[in-house]
Amino acid sequence: MDKNQTTANNDKDLNKGAHIPNFPMARTQPLRPPPDYARFRKENPILKAKMWDDSLVWLVTRHGDVSKVLSDPRFSKVRTHPGFPETGPGGKAAARAGKPTFVDMDPPEHTRHRGMVEQDFTSAKAEEMRPAIQKIVDKLLDEMLKKTQPVDLLATFGLPVPTLVIYQMLGVPYEDHEFLDTCNAIRTNGSATSAESSQASKDLMDYLGRLVDKKMKTPTDDIISRLAIEQVKTGKLTHDELVAMSFLLLVAGNATTANTIVLGTLTLLQHPDQLAELRKDPSLIKSAVEEILRYLTGSQFATRRLALEDVEIGGITIKKGEGVWALNASANEDEDVFPNATRFDIHRQPNPQLAFGDGIHVCVAQDLARAEVQIAIGTLIRRCPNLQLAVPADELQYVTLAKRDFGVAALPVKW
Repeated sequence: MDKNQTTANNDKDLNKGAHIPNFPMARTQPLRPPPDYARFRKENPILKAKMWDDSLVWLVTRHGDVSKVLSDPRFSKVRTHPGFPETGPGGKAAARAGKPTFVDMDPPEHTRHRGMVEQDFTSAKAEEMRPAIQKIVDKLLDEMLKKTQPVDLLATFGLPVPTLVIYQMLGVPYEDHEFLDTCNAIRTNGSATSAESSQASKDLMDYLGRLVDKKMKTPTDDIISRLAIEQVKTGKLTHDELVAMSFLLLVAGNATTANTIVLGTLTLLQHPDQLAELRKDPSLIKSAVEEILRYLTGSQFATRRLALEDVEIGGITIKKGEGVWALNASANEDEDVFPNATRFDIHRQPNPQLAFGDGIHVCVAQDLARAEVQIAIGTLIRRCPNLQLAVPADELQYVTLAKRDFGVAALPVKW
């Protein structure tokens, strides 16, 4: 028996005799996690799966175990470690290109770099931003309601809300938004070639490099200017590191927040009784958004790690150098934590959802994202009491690729 066959047999034993599945798994419904997750949670909650390159990765499926992996410093986020799990060759190449940002660092570098921007994304700062977010939302809806129906809610509302908010916070001139939107669309739409995507990323980085230079000379009241003065001019951060950090802050959460706004609206339209309740009692918006976050888990493929030493999780020893995927979308449907977990329920309490991750790498802008989604959806359903889909839900063009987060190409609506 050759070495590979022996390894496969050993891994089959670790999966309690079950066949080693391929990961990511196919979804049978466009906005629901793969049904395999429910079976894994019951039968084999920590198991090995085969990746695109035939490498093996541990899948962690239960809420408590997922939280432990994401909170344990013995699991690394550094993507250049041999064996770190990626969704494809593009991810592996990207991990080795350019400078890492704090989302791909471990302490102490992670602590130092993230600490430079945490003050801009506290819960208090998010509350302070609410009037500015409301102004952006109102303006976008004013413009949308003048358009000929139907309109694409994603393009006209969902994506511009978080984009315009972060542009304002970073100090990106509004007149540059069309160029930046085009670059970002090429990077993220999935239909561009790798060369086109790489060029779009380079164009964004070059733009931000020029913007950082401008802020160094003529600072204004924004995050990039503050970092340029406090961190770059004092030698705590290099120019290139600030460009990379600005890039991260500019693009990291936009698509996820936009999808949460749009798919959250779609989910409410598909649950008209709960939508009616929310319209009647707007104070439900916070619990409604927490349930949208749980139900849709907007970012499902960022919660991967590599063991820096042997670690026992849920009675299974994950060995040093092995990759781990902590499945937050599975954790968010764990029946032991969320009764009737497959049911959408805007009244759900408590709701310890893991859509933003957990531990030191929990999304730095989670409170800002919450505020954006709450204000966007709350204002939309108030101002558009007759909002409805312009096409049947089964005719929408959903993201079907297993390694991509939930999404739609467009969401045509009328009112």
